Amino acid sequence: MSLLTVPFFLLEVRGYSKLYDHTSEGPGPWYNWAQFLFFFAFTDFGVYWIHRGLHHPRIYKHLHKAHHKWIMPTPYAAIAFHPVDGWAQSVPYHLFPLFFPMQKWAYVAAFFFVQIWTIMIHDGEYVANNPIINGSACHSVHHFAFNYNYGQYFTLWDRIGGSYRKPGEELFNKDSKMSSSTWSKQTKEADSMMKDIEGKDDRVYLTEDKKTQ
Repeated sequence: MSLLTVPFFLLEVRGYSKLYDHTSEGPGPWYNWAQFLFFFAFTDFGVYWIHRGLHHPRIYKHLHKAHHKWIMPTPYAAIAFHPVDGWAQSVPYHLFPLFFPMQKWAYVAAFFFVQIWTIMIHDGEYVANNPIINGSACHSVHHFAFNYNYGQYFTLWDRIGGSYRKPGEELFNKDSKMSSSTWSKQTKEADSMMKDIEGKDDRVYLTEDKKTQ
């Protein structure tokens, strides 16, 4: 992923972007905060469509399938990507400063936040039961239901694109979200989708005996 990203960084450090050092070089003091709103709006739009495109059957098997090995995501799944898949979903973040002004430290801060956010939506802590925020519950629905909740931060583009699915209330109850019935339901839905998209399931499941050893 790093090697594929090098061309973007070369453009930035050689002055082909709209990155700037000081507020006086930007649109004005008002932009110190507005740039973050623009950045997240732009990248959320871009990631939505790229992510949705990665679910096309002709692309999914070769690139995005590796990430969906996690039916129930964990923080480690946040960085488990095919290199081209991970790079593709990062492209909007690098395009933004090529087209729009952004203060350099704000750019670094935004990237730091992006990494933390990516871990948070894979951590299984379903805190944000909010119809606007695409939190970890929304993203968990994406992992087991496959064709829903492609967004990165917000549910806006999923709603516009007809791909929004509200997380069930059972995901916000500690007992029910960890229950075998909930996990069984999610696994069956995921397996059904995998068979439709991939055909034979090549995942390997531990047997009950192995779990207890």
